[in-house]
Amino acid sequence: MEYEQKAFNEMRLWQQQMVRDPSLLNGLSKKLQKKINSYIPEKLHRAITSTIKQMIRGVLFGVKLAAREPAAIITLKETEEAAELIIKKHRKTGAVEGGITGAGGILMGLADFPLLIGIKFKMLFDLAAVYGFDVRDYRERVYLLYIFQLAFSSQEHRKQIFQQIENWETLKQNLPENINDFDWRSFQQEYRDYIDLVKMAQLIPGIGAVVGVIANYSLLNKLGSTAMNCYRMRLYESGNKP
Repeated sequence: MEYEQKAFNEMRLWQQQMVRDPSLLNGLSKKLQKKINSYIPEKLHRAITSTIKQMIRGVLFGVKLAAREPAAIITLKETEEAAELIIKKHRKTGAVEGGITGAGGILMGLADFPLLIGIKFKMLFDLAAVYGFDVRDYRERVYLLYIFQLAFSSQEHRKQIFQQIENWETLKQNLPENINDFDWRSFQQEYRDYIDLVKMAQLIPGIGAVVGVIANYSLLNKLGSTAMNCYRMRLYESGNKP
């Protein structure tokens, strides 16, 4: 019970962070990024959106073949000890991958982008299973996209996404059957805007390897923490908590 109370308190604090209004700095950053995006040709926007969509669709519908069986939850403490081990494993993998690609110059640095997306979604698949959710269900794979956005978006967009998944049981009944109907344009812009600066630094000769290790470790840690709180929220609000 002591662990459950601690986890519940952490989840409530996280929920408050998700719905807070953007700070002045957040607002200015978002306006600047929108301005920069307005200078990018529409053809390039469409190309980037298509690339990210195909990349993530490939991961979502490919990794499911090797997905874990959903675990039976006995206690929340045991579940989250297993979740922490999964996050630790993927953090290490991502950090090593970031260091190698960061040390390899611009071409290797660019290769980090699809590799890191694969590691992130494999971690999400594993975490979903540990919390007892079956990612062979199309709706559970779409839920991973919402977790992804909560972790890697501006505060304004994050607040909107959180308000949607607060009512996930209702939302999932109205999901588009075709994954192409997902809002990929917003998804790719938010993700790209969020990681642009740190990942661009990874391409700088001499510091790329160090930046790659630190950036990938941090990004995977943030995604893992976000996923844990999302699944805590579903367990508590569905009444299925241990």
